[in-house]
Amino acid sequence: QVQLVESGGGSVQAGESLTLSCAASGSTDGTICMGWFRQGPGKEREGVAAIYRLGAGNTFYAESVKGRFNIYQDKTKNTVSLQMNRLKPEDTAKYYCAASVSWCSVTSDDEYAYWGQGTQVTVSS
Repeated sequence: QVQLVESGGGSVQAGESLTLSCAASGSTDGTICMGWFRQGPGKEREGVAAIYRLGAGNTFYAESVKGRFNIYQDKTKNTVSLQMNRLKPEDTAKYYCAASVSWCSVTSDDEYAYWGQGTQVTVSS
């Protein structure tokens, strides 16, 4: 089992920045990829960013956040973070950290077996 705990959510003004962090514990050696997903009010959950835990740490981003968000990891601390810049009101959502034991994707959450409880991000205009 893998436990994921998110932190760093909050309320900000449009244009500001926020960094989310996810601490992973448990049987993390079997995980291949860490991802961030979000679910806004009245919306379906969508992928935001993902990063391979091994090798070069290739990253993947949803088109809506490319150039604004940056996902990175600290392998020594077993954490993955999401730096969010130039936030927009449409970024308002509950953000979830997830771990996959197969492959990386931001277009589907089927590969992610483990999920955190989420952290709320609210962006006001």
